[in-house]
Amino acid sequence: MSAPTAARSVRPAATWAVVLAGVSASLHLGKLPPAVPALQATLGITWVEAGFLLSLVQVAGMLLGMAVGLTADTLGLRRSMLTGLAVLTGASVLGGLAGTIAADPHGSRAAVHALLVLRGIEGLGFLLVVMPAPGLIRAFATAGTEKKAMGWWGAYMPLGVALALLVGPALIGAIGWPGWWWALSLVSAGAAVGVRTCVPPDVRDVARRDQTAASGWRTRLRETLGAPGPWLVALAFAVYSSQWIAVIGFLPAIYAGVGVPAGWSAVLTALAAALNIGGNLAGGRLLQRGIPPGRLLRWGYLAMALGSVAAFAQVGQGAGALGLPPALRYGAVCLFSLAGGMIPATLFSLAVRLAPGPATVSTTVGLVQQASALGQFVAPPVVAWLAHRVGGWQWTWALTLACSLAGAALAARLAHASARASTSTPSR
Repeated sequence: MSAPTAARSVRPAATWAVVLAGVSASLHLGKLPPAVPALQATLGITWVEAGFLLSLVQVAGMLLGMAVGLTADTLGLRRSMLTGLAVLTGASVLGGLAGTIAADPHGSRAAVHALLVLRGIEGLGFLLVVMPAPGLIRAFATAGTEKKAMGWWGAYMPLGVALALLVGPALIGAIGWPGWWWALSLVSAGAAVGVRTCVPPDVRDVARRDQTAASGWRTRLRETLGAPGPWLVALAFAVYSSQWIAVIGFLPAIYAGVGVPAGWSAVLTALAAALNIGGNLAGGRLLQRGIPPGRLLRWGYLAMALGSVAAFAQVGQGAGALGLPPALRYGAVCLFSLAGGMIPATLFSLAVRLAPGPATVSTTVGLVQQASALGQFVAPPVVAWLAHRVGGWQWTWALTLACSLAGAALAARLAHASARASTSTPSR
């Protein structure tokens, strides 16, 4: 068998191994929300601590997003992904072990501190997995399937989070939250085996490697930070991801607080998160049909604004509070997640188009990842603090509305930037 034929024969398996590795990484991102009630019962964590546990996984993205984007080609894409999966596996094993020290009267605080540190380490592993994935998918997707494969990659996070929200409560009830941590360590280890088996070592996009070698990392960093397009995409992604993770991440706790059974809460939350997958795929198809990206972004942010206001706004508190019926509130959450899914699909496309050049695409993606992580780090504690101050979740819409209005303003700027980029570089 010739070398080109052999390469083609491994491409579909390699592409799916990369996508599934991303899903396994996002399971760790989503494993915390269904465990919050159990952590509160066993460790006595506060709502603010729960918010930081939810968001600390984003610290590595905030600090290292651009650094990983700059050096991914040098380190090796496959090696970076395998390292990230190993970090996730080890940190999840240690997180489960932290639960064993909680049996000691003074152990609960130590366990909480250990979990906080390990969530930050898991963030590093998550970043090492997801940053090289688009490059690997471009290298292995067969002709005519690259856009489809990238569409699935755009949905890796809601898919993993939805699976965690759906399966987590049942497993936590059966084996406890430390067992849930250990179960996901096995998933990451299995994903590492899949990448090691299906993805050939040291495969690079030669043209892209040569371009990045010709321009040093300082030049690529300066070009990326000096161009307005990457900053606009990054900020637009931040105001999207921050509100999505805040709403979906706390949804199980919100439903638990109003007496929804754990089983139903898991199903309802997982369905709301999974609808974001459909939004991602729909956004990709609409872009392919020629819908302008600025219009898709405005639709997405407007739907998120309407959905969050309808889901959370009410007058008064307690039994006498006035608001939409529960079924309509849940429908609004579903609209929030589904229509919002058009935003990341559109922004991933714009990140490539508005990068200063082919050699700065990964650096631009790193900047986007860094801004997204910052938004996901800040929003959950702010929402938790606001809920604590007002005695409920009824003012959550104020934060999400502010994010959506900022996103709509950025969408207008991105529409102009995208039109200029299409005119000046029609071949990109």
